[in-house]
Amino acid sequence: MSVSVAQEQAAFHEAEVADERLRGRERIARFLSRVIFYSLLMLIALVAVPYGTVQVWWEALFECLVFALGALWIIEGMLSRSWLLNGHRVFVPILLIVLYAFIQTLPLPSTSATASGLKLWNAISADPYETRLSVLKLLALGLAGVMLFSYTSNKRRLRALIYTIIGVGILSAFFGILRQTTQHTQGFLFFPFLSPGSGYGQFINRNHFAFLMEMVLGLILGLIVGQGVRREQVLIYLALALPVWTALVLCNSRGGLFSMLAQVLFLALLFSLARAKRDDVQQVSEERSLFRRIIHASFFRPVLLAGLMVMIFIGAVWIGGESLTSRLETVSSEIGAEGNQGNEGVRRLEIWRATWALIKDHPLTGVGFNGYWAAIPQYHHASGVSTPQQAHNDYLELVASGGIIGVALVGWFLFLLVRRIRQSLRAPDSFRRATVLGASVGLFGVAVHSMVDFGLHVTINALIFTALIVIGIAELRIEDEKPVTVYSPQRTQENAKLKR
Repeated sequence: MSVSVAQEQAAFHEAEVADERLRGRERIARFLSRVIFYSLLMLIALVAVPYGTVQVWWEALFECLVFALGALWIIEGMLSRSWLLNGHRVFVPILLIVLYAFIQTLPLPSTSATASGLKLWNAISADPYETRLSVLKLLALGLAGVMLFSYTSNKRRLRALIYTIIGVGILSAFFGILRQTTQHTQGFLFFPFLSPGSGYGQFINRNHFAFLMEMVLGLILGLIVGQGVRREQVLIYLALALPVWTALVLCNSRGGLFSMLAQVLFLALLFSLARAKRDDVQQVSEERSLFRRIIHASFFRPVLLAGLMVMIFIGAVWIGGESLTSRLETVSSEIGAEGNQGNEGVRRLEIWRATWALIKDHPLTGVGFNGYWAAIPQYHHASGVSTPQQAHNDYLELVASGGIIGVALVGWFLFLLVRRIRQSLRAPDSFRRATVLGASVGLFGVAVHSMVDFGLHVTINALIFTALIVIGIAELRIEDEKPVTVYSPQRTQENAKLKR
């Protein structure tokens, strides 16, 4: 009898030790979860500072920090056993794109040649070194997206991510306005490469700045229109949107202005998908029902949309002034068929023609991601004074860089993304629908602007773009930061014995 009691006590003690270990693992996992998530938010703010992170050493620092957080993510996942989620399948095509880009850098022995006694190895990529750099960057961005998706697990963290994006946009907008009104010499504050009249904000290129403003503005407008903020906060969010809109207009980006107008149209089209079908929480009053009937009338939204677009356009021309008007007048010369004086070949239409000729020679595999600049000179028939480094159209450059294979992989990713966003737009929670609506509008602005520019080549824009994707597909699995109880069969059995 005493032996049996001793055995039960020993088993109980072992169960207690096992439980304590499980609780310790839970605490460590929760701590790592917070560290990784808020480090990612700090990383978004950091990447926005040094010219949007376009210099090689800043890009390398960004990638190293992401990979370091990725190592912690793996450790946290092994402790909590919760880092493999179904939602990660959206990022599978990105991983395959990274793998495909690496394959483009591999040598092809069958096409090897010799020169001066040295054996030359050709590859699919026109510049294997640059393609491998793009592999690291794509991998870092994809990993950052996966980690943000994993840890944006409740409304508190979703709000933190949204506030970070909005904060980065507002500070960049104020910095741009300040720089435009006060800079008169080379360099500004801690940015020695900023020249007066060139670029905007902390960006060297005004069009890249416009990409950031479009994403932030779309997110704010989506939150307002989708009723993701309380009524007393609407004026606050409108006040936050005002400097972003002003900076977007003042940066004199023609593509940015066109994208902003397209975002308003897209927002109106998505609004009907994002609104709730029925308010089953409380009884709707007669006054509110009358208001709903008015705003849902067939004539209301077209009139509101037309009025809003006219107001935005007039306001943009008024704020932008003569400089914006002059920039808009040059659109026809960019895409028109008339010849370019001096045969420099810098107009977009000429660059697109050269890119299309490149695509026809490399339709299947392309010339390698980030290898466009090395392959385009032989197709760009101009004086040579200026040679394009990008296609000024991310869709054409994607086909030129990745060929049909790359387009298929990106198409797969877009299919999975759109399907998840459509599901999220039907969420019962109004805040969740509003966040998806805002993210979708921001992503759409980038999709439109990418037809004439290459803003996603800038690290901060690509990172914010990734964060908007996460907002659009996030799974809010828990409501607070309480530890998740780890199931232990041994614990259950021992508790049952104690009850007996």
